[in-house]
Amino acid sequence: MTDNKPIHDLIREVPEGEAASYGMIASLLPGVGPRMVARAMRSAPDDLAWYRIVTASGAPAGHSGAEEQRRRLKAEGVNIKKNGAVDWSENRWKGPSQKWVEKSRLEIEEVMEIIAGWKK
Repeated sequence: MTDNKPIHDLIREVPEGEAASYGMIASLLPGVGPRMVARAMRSAPDDLAWYRIVTASGAPAGHSGAEEQRRRLKAEGVNIKKNGAVDWSENRWKGPSQKWVEKSRLEIEEVMEIIAGWKK
């Protein structure tokens, strides 16, 4: 996938106060892996809330903007644990909107099954 728009569009589904992992985003886009999501973030438009996407552990990826990422997440009400990671039990993304699902080529049952597989 060379077009990052589907990735960016799905990231826009993550609302204020929630966070998702690169893998969660990738799991909903056929043929996309977490590293592709990370690469797509490099070309993210300015209006994209890039900081809501973190590693599977809940920590920001090892980049120069990690502290800024935590600051922005905290400002939105995301609970950051002492180890610097998002508290998944409180702030895990619940999944895309029905509108996004209808636009995707996935059935709602598929989406629900994918979300159920996200680590709790």
